[in-house]
Amino acid sequence: MLSLVYTAPLLSSSSSTTRLTSSPPRSTRLKMSSSHALPPLPENRTVLGVGSMGLDFLAAVSSYPKPDDKIRTTSLKVQGGGNASNALTCVARLGLSPRVISKVADDTQGRGILEELQADGVDTSFVVIAEEGNSPFTYIIVDNETNTRTCIHTPGYPPMIPDDLSPSSLSSALDGARLAYFDGRLHETALLVAQEATRRSIPILIDAERIREGLDDLLNLAEYAICSVKFPQAWTEAKSFPSALVSMLLKLPKLNFAIVTLGEDGCLMLERSVEEPPQTEEIDVDSLFEALKQRKDDSITIPTYISSPVTKLKASGIGTVSGRLFVGTAEKIPPSELIDTTGAGDSFIGAVIYAVCTNMPPEKMLPFAAQVAAACCRGLGARTSLPYRTDPLLAPFLL
Repeated sequence: MLSLVYTAPLLSSSSSTTRLTSSPPRSTRLKMSSSHALPPLPENRTVLGVGSMGLDFLAAVSSYPKPDDKIRTTSLKVQGGGNASNALTCVARLGLSPRVISKVADDTQGRGILEELQADGVDTSFVVIAEEGNSPFTYIIVDNETNTRTCIHTPGYPPMIPDDLSPSSLSSALDGARLAYFDGRLHETALLVAQEATRRSIPILIDAERIREGLDDLLNLAEYAICSVKFPQAWTEAKSFPSALVSMLLKLPKLNFAIVTLGEDGCLMLERSVEEPPQTEEIDVDSLFEALKQRKDDSITIPTYISSPVTKLKASGIGTVSGRLFVGTAEKIPPSELIDTTGAGDSFIGAVIYAVCTNMPPEKMLPFAAQVAAACCRGLGARTSLPYRTDPLLAPFLL
């Protein structure tokens, strides 16, 4: 059984009755035993994902090459990739039952992509296989000096179109699904699937990595959105992350929560409240964000969170929404253990999908997702170090 020591205090705002709460602070020394089993998986654990799959050629180098340089790799790996496929691999390793809709060619790369997903428990029976063309692939240069990666992507051909997916396949793919997830690619096919998911009252989660054709149509149908660091402000034209999240919830009335991932700085989440907050005073969301950040305890190395109570959050020039603001922290990974950030965002999304399907509250979801993403960063490629549900490192976040 895990034993955690909690020490962080609560903070009362001097300007209102708003009280900021920290997750029970945890000591960095975790004590594990096998005396407690993990909680049971949900009865309905089927997740449908629509989006990209491909093959990644990962080359780690001591430093990024200059023009006309000839350098050697420090390590090399060929592995399946693609946002949707990576996230669904994570979902499968966490114990859920994912299906994927995508397209590959009938080539060596395509067969390898499917075999790897199948080995991890991803149902690929709804993947369209083109007789000719090429499967998607990406060259990834991993810079060991700066801990960054550069991706050079070659799309698959021919691209997927709605006619590739028969009505019977669409129906079967959605049968019994607990949640539908879209990475923003294959937008015409994705919209077809999302519209049918909505008709069946299947919740939708969107990976908003960047502004893409057709993404607005998907967001309008979504209950959950997970955004890259650049997306919220680019999409809303707001001046800050917190204001952008307020704008997203106002523009997208179906949205239950929006998260922006911030890399080593963790994440920021705004959860909509259906209940009116007890106080009538509006709180400036940017000021609240700064107050929450000040409560972070930098001595804690494992992921945690800090949150506000339900309150009326005001974004200047945008509007007001009732909800809770969460600041999630990332694990402080020792430099010697940080190998590659490829797929960290996909693994975070996979963990959030698991959390939604298991009705995990945000207080547990954010640290859990951050821990899964941190595990991903400890190996070369998006899947090498993706944890399984039974990984002892995840037990503190699941119990």
